[in-house]
Amino acid sequence: MKILISTDIEGVAGVFHAEQVRPGNGEYERARVWMTGEANAAVQGAFEGGATEVLVNDSHGGFRNLLPDQIDPRARLVLGKPRYLGMMGGLEEACDAVMLVGYHSRAQGRGILAHTINSFAFARVLINGQELGEAGLYGALAGELGVPVILASGDDVFIEETQPLYPNAQWVQTKIAHGQGSGITLSPEAARQAIAQAARLAVQARRDNIDGVTPFRIAGPIECRLQTQSSALADLFCMWPTLERVDGVMLRFTVDSMQAAIRTLNSLSAMSSMLR
Repeated sequence: MKILISTDIEGVAGVFHAEQVRPGNGEYERARVWMTGEANAAVQGAFEGGATEVLVNDSHGGFRNLLPDQIDPRARLVLGKPRYLGMMGGLEEACDAVMLVGYHSRAQGRGILAHTINSFAFARVLINGQELGEAGLYGALAGELGVPVILASGDDVFIEETQPLYPNAQWVQTKIAHGQGSGITLSPEAARQAIAQAARLAVQARRDNIDGVTPFRIAGPIECRLQTQSSALADLFCMWPTLERVDGVMLRFTVDSMQAAIRTLNSLSAMSSMLR
């Protein structure tokens, strides 16, 4: 059984401030150690639950945050960008299940460090009328490839908004959000223990009932509506001929798959750097 662990940082225990998630300072260096620890906890639990192979995908920012020399040597790392599957890089290797570790709630929500893909550029993303954050978007991409989400960890707001998409997954609440940058957190050690236990249970359940979990799928055609953070960003993005302007800050496009939607969104995210 092959497991992909997709790791973000905003949902990691102890992380509350933007300084902790941006390279170039001591707070970030400490947070990436905690991120690596939670990834390792998921690796440990996955192998205890019966996994035979584990891939760990670094899914934050430039995808170069995890510390390779501190990762469980039984796992392999997916690092760097660009990559077509983004936060689901590694699914090219025919994985049996996905875990989302250190994830966060969607943009405009009340979760800690909430955003969707690009906090500078994207205010809301709707797929066929359903508003989704990164966990929903990338879980749907995994589902399109036939792979279910079996575990997710992050704050209480993230869990509340995401749990309906993956009702059979294991959930680990690392923090309680009191606002965008405040709340109550488990210690890194307590979070690691909880993640390891949940990962073990998740893989055991998947192994024992390999056909029993239906992946989250969104049937094509896919209409994506993207609300930008400013009209200037909508101006920029609509230079792309296949994008249609809906109003001052909303645009839309239609593609035939979630993979195409994700690739388009990530390309727009890269374009937004022109206006920073």
